[in-house]
Amino acid sequence: MSTSLAPTLIDNEMRLLRRAIEIGHEARQAGRHPFGALVTDSVGNIVAERGNNSVPPDGDPTQHAELAAAAAAFRELGAEGMVGSTLFTSAEPCAMCTGAAYWTGIGKIVYALSEERLLELTGDDPENPTFALPCREVVARGQREIEVVGPLLEDDAAADHQGFWSL
Repeated sequence: MSTSLAPTLIDNEMRLLRRAIEIGHEARQAGRHPFGALVTDSVGNIVAERGNNSVPPDGDPTQHAELAAAAAAFRELGAEGMVGSTLFTSAEPCAMCTGAAYWTGIGKIVYALSEERLLELTGDDPENPTFALPCREVVARGQREIEVVGPLLEDDAAADHQGFWSL
């Protein structure tokens, strides 16, 4: 008799993180900054997916993928539904996006590319002025806990940034 093991949580999380990276790839293909994010509910169902839309003339600088996905998920689930939700993102959330995760009630952040590695890829490109402020430090200042996992799959996430930014 053979038995099959159900996919582990880690396998599912890696699959969802790869999807966030793919959303970033789709954003780049659409001429936008190569960032992608998605939010799952407490049982792992995808509630919202967003690519970055901060590039003028159609976007605005507050429309980072993480913030847009968190806001869409909150509109869909409400405060109670956000309990146990997870943000998967192709890059470490900036201070603004980490704040959005906090204020919308996200319980866990899983990210691919670290802010430090992103800075190596973007240099001083004026379209992506990075903060030297890890999301863990932002989360640590809050009144409720958010689990942070990452960086993971950095090389995969870095691929769409290579050659995109003017160094």
